[in-house]
Amino acid sequence: MKDLSVYVHVPFCAVRCGYCDFNTYTATELGGGGSQAEYPTNAMREMDLTLAADRAAGYDYDQISTVFFGGGTPTLLPADDLVAMLTHLRTLLPLAERAEVTTEANPDSVTKDSLQQLADGGITRVSFGMQSAVRSVLRTLDRTHDPERVPQAVAWAREAGLAVSLDLIYGTPGETLADVETSVKAALACGVDHMSAYSLIIEGNTAMARQLRRGELEAPDPDDMADKYELVDDLAAADGLSWYEVSNWARTEEHRSRHNLAYWRGGDWWGIGPGAHRHRDGLRSWNVKHPSRYAAAMTDGSLPVADSERLSAQDRLLERIMLELRIADGLPVHEVPEETRSMLAVHRERGHLDAVALDAGRAVLTREGRLLADAVIRDLVP
Repeated sequence: MKDLSVYVHVPFCAVRCGYCDFNTYTATELGGGGSQAEYPTNAMREMDLTLAADRAAGYDYDQISTVFFGGGTPTLLPADDLVAMLTHLRTLLPLAERAEVTTEANPDSVTKDSLQQLADGGITRVSFGMQSAVRSVLRTLDRTHDPERVPQAVAWAREAGLAVSLDLIYGTPGETLADVETSVKAALACGVDHMSAYSLIIEGNTAMARQLRRGELEAPDPDDMADKYELVDDLAAADGLSWYEVSNWARTEEHRSRHNLAYWRGGDWWGIGPGAHRHRDGLRSWNVKHPSRYAAAMTDGSLPVADSERLSAQDRLLERIMLELRIADGLPVHEVPEETRSMLAVHRERGHLDAVALDAGRAVLTREGRLLADAVIRDLVP
């Protein structure tokens, strides 16, 4: 069956975090453009237009296998709005049996009742932006939630029948190894079956980057980041979670994020909302970024596409190497171009690729290889 994934970008946040480079807006930044109240209706219009465009181009899908409400903070919208968008999707294409439907959330943007509403409306999974359990680290990141709220929110979600993932960030300026240990242990103590841990990347146009340039913060040290990654991996493994992508751990294969795996494996997906990207059989397009321009396009009844590109066969191959090498299933050796295939043996000798997996025809990163994933990928790309 031809499966489709759907990403719905909800671009609203209560506060802009200092490290965030995503396409998000606070109420103050938006002014009078692109209101939260109008957003669900506009998103549903875009779903209609996207389906029509796909069918006009000769593409159709049997079912939607995954849905992901991301942001921003999707749960700033009322639970009924998220459910309404999901319900509308179901009228366009059937959801697969046991489809994975995730929403991101901040721990302070949900209640026991709102989580139950989401579960009753078809959401199956919630991904909480925990980031850290240490108050000083949360302050540096401009996060607004109380760390003690996290276990309460997780308990509410599990009581509602939702699968739960916790997202962490390590490498915040001033964060110690002990702080990371505190945060990971706090996340695992919640009993979750999925955890993400991302190294902090300070993008050039963020408030945190400006603080770095002014000397108010110290830049993350690569060796320190590596130590913190290894600590995360050790603690996750001790709790029974295994890595399945460089920055993601799950208790079983069933607990892996199927939506993210669809990205990493080059599947087709719709991107709904301001700035969202979509992919269809090598054609990638992306929407206008600002919510007011997006709303204007919906009023006109036109797809809000800002631009698009058709990936060449070579581009798709290179992208496959970059993405699939980062997952635990690895990359088939025969997919590596002949001119760089000799580097597989080099990285095996360096301890970056698993020898047993390589003998079986797959390039799989060792833990040391995960720390140097970008370098390994560069050597395999012509």
